[in-house]
Amino acid sequence: MIRVLHSVSNMARAGIETMLMNYYRKLDLTQIQFDFLANKPVPGEYDEEIRQMGGRVFVSPGLNPLHFPRYERFMHDLIAGNPEIRIVHAHNEAMGYYALKSAKDAGIRVRIAHAHNTQIIRDYKYPLKMVCKALLPGVATDCWGCGRDAGIYYFGEKRWLESGVTLHNAIDIDRFRYQADRRAQLRRQAGLDGCFVIGHVGRFNVQKNHDRLLDIFACLLQAEKDARLVLIGVGELEEAVRKKAADLGIQEKVLFLGQLPNVNEWLQALDCFVLPSLFEGLPVVGIEAQAAGLPCFFSDRVTDEVLLLPQSCRISLQDSDEQWARRILEGRKGPPDRLQGADIVRQAGYDIDTEAAKLQARYLEMAAHP
Repeated sequence: MIRVLHSVSNMARAGIETMLMNYYRKLDLTQIQFDFLANKPVPGEYDEEIRQMGGRVFVSPGLNPLHFPRYERFMHDLIAGNPEIRIVHAHNEAMGYYALKSAKDAGIRVRIAHAHNTQIIRDYKYPLKMVCKALLPGVATDCWGCGRDAGIYYFGEKRWLESGVTLHNAIDIDRFRYQADRRAQLRRQAGLDGCFVIGHVGRFNVQKNHDRLLDIFACLLQAEKDARLVLIGVGELEEAVRKKAADLGIQEKVLFLGQLPNVNEWLQALDCFVLPSLFEGLPVVGIEAQAAGLPCFFSDRVTDEVLLLPQSCRISLQDSDEQWARRILEGRKGPPDRLQGADIVRQAGYDIDTEAAKLQARYLEMAAHP
């Protein structure tokens, strides 16, 4: 058996981490085990499940440049003490450089840098991240991405086209397949009967652009007073978003549901899904929403690779709130057969059973050959 060490932020219930768990649950654990390198000292919702499956969660000294020597010593000791770790797979975007550089120095032969996004947030770490981004391809033996645009952004077009590997953000499609009975039950329980329900799933941070989402929804309410906005997720900007909803006078029409284990069920209750992100790789939730048969409205900053259903589209962030609202309301005309969503998503290559088998074979091959 080989072990693959995945470098993550922590194993919270977020997009990258959920994708990894989707794959982990489908592996033959007698051949491959996952371990996780958490770079934030915060327990994650998936930690206990990981341990029950035989995986381990290691907590690093953190991604602080002042602590890099300590980080390298930590990685050296971790790998020396666990020779069954044969692959290090980093999901920290540019900061994955820390794990891969340390793994290289510790003698790990297979080092995968995995691109999940198409931009870097311009926060106080931005200069450091740009340096790490430039160094990242030099410490990676393999460059993977959730899609074309993310791979090109992190590794450059030449390397991506020559050797980049796309790992689909695959899902357990049958969990998301449209269920009319569950839809009716949830809508009744939440007081949403007779409402036009717009949904969004994502962490409350700058990238997800909740600020613009509220503006669009406020505009839409002028034409459809029975509309409701369902927000699923948590994050550092949640209080600011709540305040803006109150300032706009729409707080009673916005449902803040927090972090939920049954997003698949709540997608049934929606009438459409809106993701006006400032940037994205290929969002897992976009695949999940389309598997539930939902019309999806993405910003033009989300890669066009996400468009799987004919009723899904991208809208420019340069378009007005009125234009966004009109496009969303038009999406109600001629409601699609939502049952078709799951089959279309499966045919597009996002079925976790098929993709996990491919990933397992690839890992085993990489571990076996130089």
